Parts: sequence; C-alpha cells; structure tokens
Amino acid sequence: MSLSLKGKTCVITGVRSLHGISCASVFLFSHEGATLLLLDFSPENLPELKSKIENSYPDMKVTTIQANAANETAIAAVCEQALQDESRLDVFFANAGFASNKALPDLTTEGFMESMRVNALLCFLAIKYSSDAMMKTNLSRGKDISGGSIILTASGLRSGAGTIDCDVNSIAKTKVYQLQKTDIRINTICLCLIKIDMIKVMFDFARQRGRENKDRPIEPDGLLQRQWSFNQLLLSFTWRYSSIWINSQALQE
Repeated sequence: MSLSLKGKTCVITGVRSLHGISCASVFLFSHEGATLLLLDFSPENLPELKSKIENSYPDMKVTTIQANAANETAIAAVCEQALQDESRLDVFFANAGFASNKALPDLTTEGFMESMRVNALLCFLAIKYSSDAMMKTNLSRGKDISGGSIILTASGLRSGAGTIDCDVNSIAKTKVYQLQKTDIRINTICLCLIKIDMIKVMFDFARQRGRENKDRPIEPDGLLQRQWSFNQLLLSFTWRYSSIWINSQALQE
C-alpha cells in the first residue's frame, strides 16, 4: 500500500455496480488511503459496498450518498459535504453514466437527449462544483494551495455512444483553460470493451444479431484481467499527484 492518497478526500459517482469500473476504482482509492464520498442514483448496493470497504480497509472513512449525479443540487451538496466534513476536496471521479439499450431505428429524440443530459451534463456539473471546492485551502488539513484532479469516464469504442463521448472529451479539453494557475487538472479515461452491467445490453444486442463471437474480445479471463490492469494504470496516472503533468487528455487504450 503506497498510501498516495492518505489525507486526501475523493468523490466517486456511479458506484452501484459491485463488479464494474466503479467497484475497481473504489477499492483502488481505498487501497491508496483516500477518504471517500460515494454517490449513486440507486441505493441498491450502497450498504454492501460500504461494508466491503470498511471490512477490507478498517482505517478508511467512507460515506455513501443516494443522489442523482446529473442533478445540480446533488453535486453542489456532495462537494460542500466534502468541505464541511473533511475540509478539503482533492479528487472527483465522475464515473456515473447511462447507456441506452435501443438500436438506432428505435432510439427516440427524447431518449437521445436523456443520454446527453445524463452523460454530458453530469461531467459539466462535476467540473463546475468540484473545481470550486478544490480551490479552497485549509492549513490544518495540510492543503495550503489550490489543486486537485477531476476524472471523467468516456468510452474508447466507436459505437452509438460516440457523440456523447466526444462531448465529454471536449468538456475535459476546454474547461481546463478556465482553471489555469489553479493546479486543477481534468482528464478523460476512455475505457476499452469490458463486460460491465451498463453495457451488457450491447453484448445482448450482438448475440441477437449473431455477432457475439466477433464482439467479445474480452471473454478470456486473462485478457479481461489485462484490461482491468491497464484501466487501473490509467486511473493511477490521472489522480496521483506525481502525475501532475497529465492534463486535458483523453487517455485511451
């Protein structure tokens, strides 16, 4: 355990799944000694996730919050809670997202705009409110200068989500210009093809079209483990303070 995040406060959104990106990142952050505020729209697995973290890392503090990551009041509140409870905010991982299970002929305008609202708006809100909180200093907690890392999740796939992912990447690349000289950086992680709950529908759709063998490059356990290791490496490069030179990047496998 390197404890590179010891004494630092991190917010992670979209933590419902006990098997996906969020679970891996939560335990990775806990392993590094972070104080965690975990937020998800569904309360389904929050108690179990909290229990698992506390059992694995009994010295770590973790708070779970049921809220919508695309709701402005909720994001403003979680950032304020970080300041009130821990007197600092250092990392915000905007991992929440929404994937439609509709094929193109069945996708409505309302459905497309809902995807935009959830997947792009939540990134804007995360940057707006977490950056303001990251500028706050507190000498008693060891934060004497502004600074932090904001991480956005996008997809590295050339799929129906591509338009939204371009928006997410553009947000990361443009908002940093308004945060110059704050030591706050914004990066996007473009994840590879991995079987998580949110994109299970894509594999189901491929199976219906008879393309399952062509669309399952991650099926072997060894390859899946390699990709998880790669994603964790990207994550560590993005939020570790030794990687302060990485900014405004879309990190893609």
